[in-house]
Amino acid sequence: MLDKDIAELYKVGTRDLNKAVKRNIERFPGDFMFQLSRSEFAGLMFHSGTSNKGRGGTRKLPYAFTEHGVAMLSGVLKSKRAVEVNIQIIRAFIMLKQTLSDFRSLRLKIENMERRYDKNFKIIFDTLRKMIQEEEKPKKVMGFTDRKRQAG
Repeated sequence: MLDKDIAELYKVGTRDLNKAVKRNIERFPGDFMFQLSRSEFAGLMFHSGTSNKGRGGTRKLPYAFTEHGVAMLSGVLKSKRAVEVNIQIIRAFIMLKQTLSDFRSLRLKIENMERRYDKNFKIIFDTLRKMIQEEEKPKKVMGFTDRKRQAG
């Protein structure tokens, strides 16, 4: 999660959040928090459709917090709101991991069944594989688009 998003959830300024983190930097090793590179940030801005033109944009590269970094924030930001938000964020990370785990285990079970059974079930396995792959495809953007942009 980006520092600005976490700060918004905690209802504090991004600058204040980052100050608190820097006062306790020993709690945030590289696998808990890192600063985005210019190219990573540019890619993020491009994909999310935001811009940094004019005043009021991000002047410093944002920090990204991993699940462990967010958990560590609960020891740095001691307000009641921060504790409540941290609990919700950690629960969201746990649900995400569970969903990914369930998806992987389903795929492994299908692959194991495919190896065990003969070609009579090939149609079933091909259909299941297509269903899984369709879910992984990115969704088409809906709404009005600028055709000039699409051509270029």
